[in-house]
Amino acid sequence: MDMNKPHSEELDIYKPSPEKVYSILDTSPNGLSEEKAKIRLEKYGPNQIEEVKKNPLIFKFLENFYNILAILLWAASILSFISGTPQLGFAIIGVIIINAIFSFWQEYQAEKATEALKKILPSTAKVIRNSKERGILAAELVPGDIIALEEGDNISADSRLVEAFQFKVDNSTLTGESRPVRKTHEGMSGKGHTFVEMHNLIFAGTSVTYGSGKAVVFSTGMNTEFSKIASLTQTVKDEQSPLQKEINKLAWTIAAIAILMGVTLFGVNIFVIHLPLAIGFLFAIGLTVANVPEGLLPTVTLALAAAARKMASKNALIKRLSSVETLGSTTIICTDKTGTLTKNEMTVRKIWIPNELIDVTGAGYTPEGQFLHKGKEISYDEMKELKLLMRTSAFCNDAKLIKPSGPDENWKILGDPTEASLLVAAYKSGFNLEEELKRIPRITELPFDSIRKSMSSIHQKENKKVAYIKGAPKKIISLSNQISENGKIRPLLDGEKEKIVKIHDELAKKGLRLLAMAYRNLSNDFTDYRPETTEKNMIFLGMMAMQDPPRSEVYNAVDQCHRAGIRIIMITGDYGLTARSIGEEIGIISSDCQVVKGKEINEMSDEEIVQLLSSGCDVIFARAVPEHKMRIASILEEEDEIVAMTGDGVNDAPALRKADIGVAMGITGTDVAKGASDMILTDDNFATIVTAIKEGRTIYENIRKFITYIFAHLTPEIIPFVFVVLFNIPLAITVMQIIAIDLGTDTLPAIALGRGPPESDVMNRPPRPRKERLLNFPVIIRGYIFLGLIEAVLVMSGYFWVLYGGGWQFGQILPFSDSLYIKATTIVFVGIVMAQIGNLLTIQTTRTSVFKIGIFTNRWVIWGIIFEVAVVLAILYIPQLQSIFGTTPLGIIEWLYVVTFIPIMFFADELRKYLIRR
Repeated sequence: MDMNKPHSEELDIYKPSPEKVYSILDTSPNGLSEEKAKIRLEKYGPNQIEEVKKNPLIFKFLENFYNILAILLWAASILSFISGTPQLGFAIIGVIIINAIFSFWQEYQAEKATEALKKILPSTAKVIRNSKERGILAAELVPGDIIALEEGDNISADSRLVEAFQFKVDNSTLTGESRPVRKTHEGMSGKGHTFVEMHNLIFAGTSVTYGSGKAVVFSTGMNTEFSKIASLTQTVKDEQSPLQKEINKLAWTIAAIAILMGVTLFGVNIFVIHLPLAIGFLFAIGLTVANVPEGLLPTVTLALAAAARKMASKNALIKRLSSVETLGSTTIICTDKTGTLTKNEMTVRKIWIPNELIDVTGAGYTPEGQFLHKGKEISYDEMKELKLLMRTSAFCNDAKLIKPSGPDENWKILGDPTEASLLVAAYKSGFNLEEELKRIPRITELPFDSIRKSMSSIHQKENKKVAYIKGAPKKIISLSNQISENGKIRPLLDGEKEKIVKIHDELAKKGLRLLAMAYRNLSNDFTDYRPETTEKNMIFLGMMAMQDPPRSEVYNAVDQCHRAGIRIIMITGDYGLTARSIGEEIGIISSDCQVVKGKEINEMSDEEIVQLLSSGCDVIFARAVPEHKMRIASILEEEDEIVAMTGDGVNDAPALRKADIGVAMGITGTDVAKGASDMILTDDNFATIVTAIKEGRTIYENIRKFITYIFAHLTPEIIPFVFVVLFNIPLAITVMQIIAIDLGTDTLPAIALGRGPPESDVMNRPPRPRKERLLNFPVIIRGYIFLGLIEAVLVMSGYFWVLYGGGWQFGQILPFSDSLYIKATTIVFVGIVMAQIGNLLTIQTTRTSVFKIGIFTNRWVIWGIIFEVAVVLAILYIPQLQSIFGTTPLGIIEWLYVVTFIPIMFFADELRKYLIRR
């Protein structure tokens, strides 16, 4: 083989038998050595698709010059030139450029943060190297690697199957065909098939939907079939989130208000007051600029990105920024039980074989412990049924135990935790899996299926075949017609089946999860390996009871959900009694909860399910399958609920896509489930969902806070223009001073509010209604009217205090260059900044007192205040800036006067919050 250019179409890799494939690709069933893999990685490069070039950064930068607020400022600058004030026109152009740079930088930082989050959970693959199976980064795969695959895995490289057990793949990324395609490992001629249709080839970008197998990699990176369509998949544009759309609507609303007020003021100035045209233009421009919150759009983007980074540090990986805001509105969490509410540390605690109960000691996945029968230690071969039970639990199993490589490490598992617990129990009993498999090798397997709830492993034992079966107890019991007791096989009568079910129920009530074991002897010429032909007329062996205790942090998380008005619905494939026991223990349900089984869901209409969910009683859906999740999510969304749905399997993907927030498990979740989700839990923990919801609520409130903060200073900036019209007095603030506030002193404080901590009562309020607007009436009242008017009264009092103190008479016109006028406008400028410091301190909370969370808990607030003061001092005391912004230094008396604005604003809003709480 020419390993310089490994490509299957040249090699006809689909033709030879599996045995010959190894030699063609210069590998073996034991896999590559690490040394050889390293050499090939250097030769072929990493197994990854070269990214399509994105739009140049310059285009993203230029986009900031033609959003609606920028267009409004462009219009204002043009009017400035027309009115004969070119210095103002250039100043506004400067504002546009500065704002574009600021916006671009924040969006660039947000994009970088999002890209970094995508790398937190890199794609992995299971390979066999040096005869050992282990996980590696998919980018490290090389031609000749042996990959182990099972249901839910993404296929990371083009490969030839050498083992396949009921193997099916989803080829839709290559062919568009949504139906799973059956694959086998036998050689084929290839006639009548296209390359991607070969039934023994699998391709990068596809996924395993059923079964398990092994394959040899023949093409990686840009040599894969998927690389041919990579450019198409990478050009999909991210849609705007609902919040971003609402912010854009808000910008258009502000623009409309600014234009309306500017035109109105211009008309009054020209036709009522009869001011000169240039002055009328100047005032109209000033009012327009005063209405534009220049830093609003970039601050929202940065706040969302910062929230996503914060969630990632708390084990919640947000794949789309739009999910951040949706989380805050969540009304219902539909959650699995195993691994999400519980620790996912399955440990076999009890074993039941006919008329005998055996206790199992030890915890976790360490194969150390004892089997105790009536207080005496026993081994697996002391009872025939126990020996067969251990053989079945170990044979009918695809999990792997990995020994610790050092004294400080623990045993690890590859595969399903439930299967791993069965394997651990077998090892505890003294069962030697490797030796038994040499004596009784596996022929094939019938993988577990969530519909039939069972799995079979068929083995060759001397001159016959044996099917070892494990599955849901009631299913296995119903399909068994014999039972093994004291080494003898006898008929299993219906009455005895009912007694075994009662024993099962008693154990399940204690929170134990049970699996039943059985076997069936087959003739040596039996080849019809299908569930319906294999899993019948079985010999029942017994049951194994496992315990998966609740996570310690779940209790508090459930309590938070109850206080926050979020309903929790458990949808589990487990037995109803076990689910009820866990649900009652952690507080999800009360004792009068209704458990609805999968069969009952099938028999209920959508209206009946709606009636059940709206009846007020707690509900658990047990023995549910992924299709039930999909149906429940659809029904809840039709009832206008905002649903977070957890899932980890391939078949959970439709439900994860359907839910408002699809939540995949980062540890046990399949690649397909992760791909379909909006959020990935890197710790598989229910409490992390609640933490993410808390962050979602917090970020939405924080965005409202900095909108309130920005709007609070718009009122004192607008009032002076109104006073000019009503009272014919000198304009109390210049356009350049407005620009200094909007794009200078207020930028960092607004960002600080966007990154603030949650309020103490954020999880004591009901979820935000889906249709509630970001800029709602309370925000307008608090920002524009309450805080804005107080701030306007304060700064205008300072304005008149300085004017009257300097000998000004009402109605007297002062030129812009007059020293008294400059001092009066300076105190208005400084007064707004000081008032905004008070606002910054108090707006950190909406209802809770700031003293309860700590005034300076958010360190960004401190930097925001330092930044504001530094900008003001620079504008007041640097001569070059004095001439640009029309300011003059203030005396100690004036400083003492405006500094009082800080506590006045602060305590005014604290009083408002106190009255609301009362």
